[in-house]
This record gives sequence, C-alpha cells and structure tokens, in this order.
Amino acid sequence: MAKATKNILLEQERFELKSKSGGGLLCYEVWGYQEKGLTVVTRYNLAYINHAMFQGDNGRVLGFDNAHDYHHRHYMGEVTAVDFTSDEATSERFQQEWVEIIKLNRGETS
Repeated sequence: MAKATKNILLEQERFELKSKSGGGLLCYEVWGYQEKGLTVVTRYNLAYINHAMFQGDNGRVLGFDNAHDYHHRHYMGEVTAVDFTSDEATSERFQQEWVEIIKLNRGETS
C-alpha cells in the first residue's frame, strides 16, 4: 500500500497595506508537499481584504482559491470558476487584478 502524502503549509504571508497602497490586507496561503525534489501545491488561497471597499464576504474584495474541489475567483461577493494553468499564473493574475483594483479605487486609469 502506498504511503499517504502529508500536506504541509508551504507559505503563509499577510501584508497590512498603507492607505496610499489601497489599504486593507493581502493574504497568501499555500499548502502541499515535496516529492522527488519538486513542490506539489494541493491547496491555495490568495485574498485582498478591505472592509472599507467591500463589507460582504468577510471583506474579501478579490480572491483566488481551490476550495470546494474547483479553482475559482471571488470578486466583491461574486464567485466564478476559473481555468487553472499553474500556481505561478494564478499568483500573477491575482497581483495584476489587485493592482488594477487599487488604481481604479484611486481614480487612476491604466
């Protein structure tokens, strides 16, 4: 019988943002395991939380995660399925969208 792989917390970060950076919190949480020198991500949660911008969904303005057995995006209380290509691509998309939200909130244009 194959040995069960134990998921461990690989990364957990929380950044409190100054108001000039949009305020709120950026939270990253990644779970997985190491196998043959490679990191395998099994679960992730990326979130921008700002209660001043959005009060629903515990203040989560933007988020990406793979809870409930599918990859999805949260935006101001709306949840939509997303295509998943890689952890890096999801993280990059989250960063780009978060920056765009801050710009729009400040009245800046792209």
